[in-house]
Amino acid sequence: MSQSYNAALSLPPPFQLVTLREAGDAYAHAQSIAASDGAGTLVWARRFHMAEFALVLEPEETLATARRVVYAAGNALADALAIHAPPQQPIGFDWPGGLRVDGALVGGLRLAWPSDAAEDAVPDWLVLGCSVRMIVMRAGEPGFRPLLGGLDEQGFEELSPSVLIEGFSRYFLREMNEWNAEGFETVQKRWLQRAEDGTAVLLDEDRLAEALRIPAWLDPETGEPWL
Repeated sequence: MSQSYNAALSLPPPFQLVTLREAGDAYAHAQSIAASDGAGTLVWARRFHMAEFALVLEPEETLATARRVVYAAGNALADALAIHAPPQQPIGFDWPGGLRVDGALVGGLRLAWPSDAAEDAVPDWLVLGCSVRMIVMRAGEPGFRPLLGGLDEQGFEELSPSVLIEGFSRYFLREMNEWNAEGFETVQKRWLQRAEDGTAVLLDEDRLAEALRIPAWLDPETGEPWL
């Protein structure tokens, strides 16, 4: 697997881009360099059918509360999609990280942290991973899998992985700035407006840790969203 530090995306500061070839694992690679490369490192696996990237973070909160960053990231991802969505196309979340468009699962978010990190201590790093299926490469007609799919089947034919990631980076900075200025409640309220089940489970920190450790939206055999 090769690695490049060439600027292939237009990212705002403080993001620093690392690109991998198509076969690379952005989520695993980001974890392997998190301690050395530090906060703002965004690892992008350049696949044409998937927007797949991972972001290194260095939180200032304890691990138990820092995991809530997945909700800020969900808001950012949804807003980055919404500006390219067909009119009235609903974008929603499965708790805590699944992403749905018009009810169909198209991707999700996950989170990693050091294996020796204590719940009541500030972790050295977090790695936020994101996978969004841009184009369905296999499986049958959408009608036979109405709850699973890709963005191409939802009217996003012109949206590229690079444009989606660039949009995410800008909206994510907005989310973090609002969190710092106004508190987590602002992030929480925005996320709940798109929650598919409508339940307020955000502050259940024990459940959140387990749900992020084994994401329900991720097919462990393919490493991609279920299809």
